[in-house]
Amino acid sequence: MPVNSPKPAASRAADAAAATDAIRTGSRSFHAASLVLPRRVREPARALYAFCREADDAVDTRPDTDRALAELRQRLQRIYDGRPADRAADRAFADVVAAYAIPQTLPEALLDGFAWDAQGRRYRTIQELRGYGARVAGAVGAMVAMLMGARQAEVVSRATDLGVAMQLTNVARDVGEDARQGRLYLPTEWLEAEGIDPDAWLADPRFTPGVARTVERLLVHAEELYQRAEAGIPALPASCRPGITAASRLYRAIGHQVARHGHDSLSRRAVVPAMRKAGLMMDALKGPSPSAHYSDYPCLPETHFLVQAVHEALPALHGFKPDEVAEPAPTHEGAAAFVIDLFMRLEQRDQARG
Repeated sequence: MPVNSPKPAASRAADAAAATDAIRTGSRSFHAASLVLPRRVREPARALYAFCREADDAVDTRPDTDRALAELRQRLQRIYDGRPADRAADRAFADVVAAYAIPQTLPEALLDGFAWDAQGRRYRTIQELRGYGARVAGAVGAMVAMLMGARQAEVVSRATDLGVAMQLTNVARDVGEDARQGRLYLPTEWLEAEGIDPDAWLADPRFTPGVARTVERLLVHAEELYQRAEAGIPALPASCRPGITAASRLYRAIGHQVARHGHDSLSRRAVVPAMRKAGLMMDALKGPSPSAHYSDYPCLPETHFLVQAVHEALPALHGFKPDEVAEPAPTHEGAAAFVIDLFMRLEQRDQARG
């Protein structure tokens, strides 16, 4: 896979501008946030976001999801073959793939997650649910980590931990919304342990003490992953640390809010109060205070294939070291908004489908 794009600089610039325009129109929050990212992260992040968003929309807006997914896989293959479709998003993402040696396994995993959603797949165990989270969020975490210059296996593993933790938080928060759309993401063996038949409950979803205990159990698991993820933040470039710290803590706060509601996410949706958000954002400026080193935790079995794919892509970089580029640190608010918006866009796919 080439590292340097053969395209003329003017052509690359035009595609990057098109990706920026698409984001400016489709996601004001991401566009504003991207302005304060380090330049070396900002531009490829826009291209990554634009392609992920276009792929997401392609699945959401078409009734024939199987065909939509097949076409997306063809587009992705063309990108990795060095002959992207005549679309600005595809061409811009192809440049990022080449420049940062993004392994094909990562965006393919994301498409697999889209397919699992389209199939209405359920997850019996927490391990199976983590496998889903690895695809719809862990893969994005790994790609973002690569854009930030992270290549060490333990650091990329912590980035995938954060993605999975965020997805588990989404599941805990959206139990009611998912159920009303006929979806169930809670581990079914946990529900059965509480005497709840998943099919019967989905036909008539109600909040019960057993459901509360299941949601609580899920949030405890997510909290463990947030702690693992925070241990990896000090290994990121300094300009990226405040935003990732804030993103982690703001998402953790969603779970805390669910807990304050008695773990009832059927009758109400947890929203972190604005003042609480502001306090967390300010606190993020101090940086993370991990209780362990990022190498102290093993990689999750469910995300190992992502981390391994990044490791195997290292030879294609030929000494590329983005960490050596010295740029001003972005504001913590902008960088946090970037990461949160990127992950929440994936989560919003579930809410958009009816």
